[in-house]
Amino acid sequence: MSSEILSVLEYMEKEKGISRADMIAAIVNALKTAALKGVNSGQELKIDINPKNGQLKAWSLLKIVDSISNPKVEIHIEKAQALRPGAQLGEFIEKEIDPSTLGRIAAQTARQAVMQKVRQFEKERIYDDFKDMVGNIVSGVVRRRERNDLYVDLGKAEAMLPGKEQVPGEEYQPGERIRCLLLAIESSPRGPEVILTRASPKFVRRLFELEVTEIADGTVKIEAFAREPGYRTKIAVSTADQKVDPVGACVGARGARVKTIVRELGGEKIDIIRYYPDPKEMVIEALKPAAPRDIVFDEKNHRIIVKVATDDLAVAIGKGGKNVRLTSRLLGWRLEVEEFKTTSDDPRATAIASLTKAFALETAAAERLVAIGINSPAAFSGVEQNDLIDAGFTTEEAQDILSRVTKASV
Repeated sequence: MSSEILSVLEYMEKEKGISRADMIAAIVNALKTAALKGVNSGQELKIDINPKNGQLKAWSLLKIVDSISNPKVEIHIEKAQALRPGAQLGEFIEKEIDPSTLGRIAAQTARQAVMQKVRQFEKERIYDDFKDMVGNIVSGVVRRRERNDLYVDLGKAEAMLPGKEQVPGEEYQPGERIRCLLLAIESSPRGPEVILTRASPKFVRRLFELEVTEIADGTVKIEAFAREPGYRTKIAVSTADQKVDPVGACVGARGARVKTIVRELGGEKIDIIRYYPDPKEMVIEALKPAAPRDIVFDEKNHRIIVKVATDDLAVAIGKGGKNVRLTSRLLGWRLEVEEFKTTSDDPRATAIASLTKAFALETAAAERLVAIGINSPAAFSGVEQNDLIDAGFTTEEAQDILSRVTKASV
């Protein structure tokens, strides 16, 4: 039995990280409990295990009496004095027993109790090992998929990447390495459960902190952050150091820093913009390359209405409205994007303005031209001097107008 115990102690110490002292205490308590349920019931036992060689010794604790009523817990004084000279009535003596007498059932029960204790140790160790790593990035190997959840081997423990914390479109197979953020340690009936995430904005934020030294040392500050996993991340950065370009620091030389993060995210787009305290400037920055034509603030409802040209509408809204939602979260305002429609002025006034601007005409002359149907510079095509005279213009006026038209077309 000693070799078996020694192998258990060595395995638990090397593979599970459970100290020999803790394992010995667990085995001793389990053996005592199990033995008292078997043939040794009623006895008080002392059990010792040598941590170096695994040797097991057992003693029964007996009370010294001159008349025995229960031989399992009492010993006659003559036998006691033979074992220990000078023994006195009422004292207790330890009598060594053969460990094999503890019984086969006791050994099986002890084995179950030991395994239960081992599981308890493992649960406690998992919490102790990972409680200070919450919020950090960990690396592991995908072991299996159950329903929509991935189970990842982190070395010291197995963690779960729930379906809701996975990035849409990402597929990992058993045996592949994966990097995740340690999101939380949750209690469950089976003990502490390590929960991972790749979909949380905290994962991307942590990647930036690891990749961009200026963020890690506080030179560049992440002021606002929003993410649609698998689609796009928007990050607004600032700095108090005028010598540092916060956007450039995050992008890196030739985009090296941000490219590293994009690769880790499987090609997810990342927009890095400069942070502005003014919401209007932030809207303009966040929606680029779409250019707002009009911005209306509804302070009462904490809402921003942005109007963009028809060509920019799809870009500003994004696929399935994702860009609007993303920008809204970044700004902290409810954002609505609408198509910008030019409010057409009075057609007559517009025509008059176009003629005066094109040919440097007097307003009165432009009004008379519009009245006879010449409402744009292009309408002069084919118009001759007699046409204008017939319409009521004098010869001098007709000549002046046509000379202006000729001069403008040269």
